Order: sequence, then structure tokens, then C-alpha cells
Amino acid sequence: MSPRQDAALAVSVLVVTYNHARFVRQALDSALAQRLPQPFELLVSEDCSTDGTREIVQEYAQRHPHLVRLLLSERNLHSNEVVARGVRAARGRYVAVLDGDDYWTSDDKLGAQVAFLDVRPDVTICFHNVQVVDEHSQTTGRLWNAPGQPEVSGLHELLRGNFIATSSVVYRRAAVSEIPAWYGGFFPVTDWPLHVLYAREGRIGYLDRTLGAYRLHAGGLFSTLGEREKLEANADFYRRLRAFSPGPLAAEVARGQRDYFFGWADEFRRRGDRRMLLRCLRLAWEGRLSAARPDRSVLPMAGGGAR
Repeated sequence: MSPRQDAALAVSVLVVTYNHARFVRQALDSALAQRLPQPFELLVSEDCSTDGTREIVQEYAQRHPHLVRLLLSERNLHSNEVVARGVRAARGRYVAVLDGDDYWTSDDKLGAQVAFLDVRPDVTICFHNVQVVDEHSQTTGRLWNAPGQPEVSGLHELLRGNFIATSSVVYRRAAVSEIPAWYGGFFPVTDWPLHVLYAREGRIGYLDRTLGAYRLHAGGLFSTLGEREKLEANADFYRRLRAFSPGPLAAEVARGQRDYFFGWADEFRRRGDRRMLLRCLRLAWEGRLSAARPDRSVLPMAGGGAR
């Protein structure tokens, strides 16, 4: 593709996949079905699957050689580098992420987000609601975002819980010039640290529409963890993010950790689970309590994108 054509690309769709042979066709078909007045590209970052996923994505690349580009691991990397290399390879104004076991449910999903971002230069992340489905694509009756999700939010809110479903997000590519090396080590939490990088550079916009599906299945790396395991993974996320953040941001991350685990402490107090109440209080203390009153609302677990 020539430089002129690169400049015209509206969106780079990044499909991240590993051992998704049962689901990846639905993901790819939902991306290819998008209706946009401007061209887009489809990048598939595949991490040396063992179940036939690679053969499926190669088939799509052969069928759509001018649209689909493959990024294939020589060995299983088991790291966020699988995502980072896709962002680096992207050529569109915007980058949309789609996990290989999720899918989009509207053919104007990208069009709606591009239109939003085009008129809001202050926004670096645009996302929407998604339905939660099972391995057979049957709805569970749950949505990712609860009613009342603000139309505009920012880094402050994001550091108190990950409310952005991975496969709903579109980033303004130019907002972040380089994905830092430390991002690779946050696996299996793939999405939250990436959201933070872009939220540092602008606002977060929300479309109050359900335009995709987040799939729960037995092969998921994050969704199959127990509640305590997810909380411990999120505690590790906060520790790592603080370690790699400059002073003012590290302090904000610490306050986010405090509020996040205070919220969960209140939830376990309500349930009568003293053991988990005490654990969450300890994790909140790691956030270096300040005199400021914490926000104790229970916030969502991270990890959409690493099931």
C-alpha cells in the first residue's frame, strides 16, 4: 500500500488471537462486515496457536490480500508484545482492537466511533457497551457497562477500575508515539495498561450503544480465574504501573489502588466475608492511604482481552 493510501486509512483493526479456532471466523467476519466511507486495514496478530487458528487466519489473508496483514509468532510469546507489535504496525488514524474470541454485532460500529473521534480531537479513546455471551454466542443477559456510564471520563476514573471492554475500544493512534517496553510484562492484563497510556494523552468518550460481544468460555485466561485470583492480578497491575510511572502519575495510581480495593472491601463486608475484607484492606493500604476520602463504589475487574 502506498503512502498516499496509508494516509487515507481511517482505521487499523487489530485482531489478537491465540487458540481461537472455534471463534476467530466470527471475529474476522464481523470486522470485514464493517461499512466505512474510508478504507481500513485488518491486522491479525497470532501467537503460534496449536488448534488450527493460524491456518484459519492464513486462509483469510489469502482471500483478502489487499486488506488483511498477518503478524505471526515463531513461538508462543505469552506476553503483551502480541498486542504491542500490532499497534506499532498500524497505519490508520485510529486503532480498533478485537480479540479473536469476541465479535462485533453492528456493521456501523467503526463508522460511529470514527465519526465521534473526528469531531472530538480532545478524545484519545472511544468505547461502547458490549453484551456478555457464552461460548455458543448466546447472551447471558448481562452488559459490560451499567446504565449511567458517563459520556466523557478520564484517567482519574480509569485508574479506579477498568470499565472499557477490550473489543469496544478505538484509540487515536497518534496520541501515543511508542508503546513502552514495560507493557509486555503486564500479561495477562492486556487492555487496562494500554487504556492508561492513551488516557494520559486525552479524554475517554463513550457511545451508549451495544455494538459488540464479549465471550466467556473455558479457554479464557482471565475470565476463568476466581474472584480472589482476579483481585490479586489487579493488585499486581497496580504495583507494576506504579513502578513504571513518573512521580505525579505514580501518586495517582496509588490513589486509584486505594479506592479500588476500599470499594471491594466494602463489598466483602456486605457479604460477611471477613477473610477477603481484610485482604482488600491490606491491598488498599499498599496504595499509601492519604487523608482524602476514598470513592468506595465497587469497580469492575480488569482483563477483558485476556480471558
